[in-house]
Amino acid sequence: MQFDAYLLDDALLAALTRMQHHKPTSIQQLVLPPALQQKDILAQAPTGTGKSAAFILPMLQYLLDFPRQRHREVRALILAPTRELAVQLHQYASHLAYNTELKIGIITGGQDYIKQKAMLEGVIDVMIATPGRLIEYIAQAQFDLDGLELMVIDEADRMLDMGFAQAVTDVAQAAIHRQQTMLFSATLEGNGIQRFAEKLLQEPVRIEATPSRREHGKIHQWLHLADDFEHKLAMLFHILKQPDVARTIVFTKTRERANELIELCQPIERPLTLLHGDMIQKERFRALAKFKQEQNAILITTDLAARGLDVLDISHIINFDLPRTADVYVHRIGRTGRAGAKGTAISLVEAHDMTILEKIERYTQQKIKRRIIEELPPKHKAAKVPTKKKKKTKKNKLK
Repeated sequence: MQFDAYLLDDALLAALTRMQHHKPTSIQQLVLPPALQQKDILAQAPTGTGKSAAFILPMLQYLLDFPRQRHREVRALILAPTRELAVQLHQYASHLAYNTELKIGIITGGQDYIKQKAMLEGVIDVMIATPGRLIEYIAQAQFDLDGLELMVIDEADRMLDMGFAQAVTDVAQAAIHRQQTMLFSATLEGNGIQRFAEKLLQEPVRIEATPSRREHGKIHQWLHLADDFEHKLAMLFHILKQPDVARTIVFTKTRERANELIELCQPIERPLTLLHGDMIQKERFRALAKFKQEQNAILITTDLAARGLDVLDISHIINFDLPRTADVYVHRIGRTGRAGAKGTAISLVEAHDMTILEKIERYTQQKIKRRIIEELPPKHKAAKVPTKKKKKTKKNKLK
């Protein structure tokens, strides 16, 4: 199936061609038909499956089909949990709307308040925002929801984790004239997300997208067993020096480990970039811009970049530390294998990681292949979690 089967506007089809999006992904095939009919959507969409286009395309098509009747009101709103994701969505929506006269705006914390306020005084068709800053403008009567027709909540599960449930609900309740709401989440499990959806959606079409084998197979995964930190570091250096390892993200569990690793990796002589939550917003944006500009750059980061980071041509994801939860692993490796490309995800696993590794394999329903670097074999054939020995109880001997 091609995108033109959905009778999209020629301007949108031209933008998709220019962005080298030739065929809709599985999530797009499931979402586009009901979304183009202005039905509410409740969708589970794994990262890296093209969910952004699944809700931005029908939103732009609606705005083109039904030109604005009023001068100033924002007609469509996309809420994102983090500034980084909001920026990515703004860039992506701007590319899709390139051949149209639709105006795409963005409101996030950490940016110049006065400039954003001035932008709100102009004509904006689609606003992409983080909940905290948006609520500030609404409270000061700088942002009017009366004319809002379409609303999307992206990464709703993370919205809940970050404590934005009430803020998003308040925005939705204020937008009383909206005609369509779409909610996307990495998981639909749990009472929290269900109650959240019930408050926001009206008779939604429920979609649970499973990537096709072709899409799922884009990311090659394997792991190396490691004896200790020094062994992991040696394997990391070895991997990063391979000729096929181009733009790469190295994930760590903590900010302290990321800071340590950026210093230790200096001898590699490749462009290195650091990204974590202790950095102010301008530093984060500067770091991401630097990472995108260099073909063989290495980004050392925490799980701050596990979601919402949409950078093309990332050849490798390296889990220097495994994450604390299985779903974060899926989000991490989803940074590669995007937009039809193939990618590789390599994990460095110590003995204490075996419990979370088992959870990851159960969650993904696949066994991650074990490999050995010939020059750096582990001292032990298999890493095992040490188990407490049960104390033997002496039985009274019968005399």
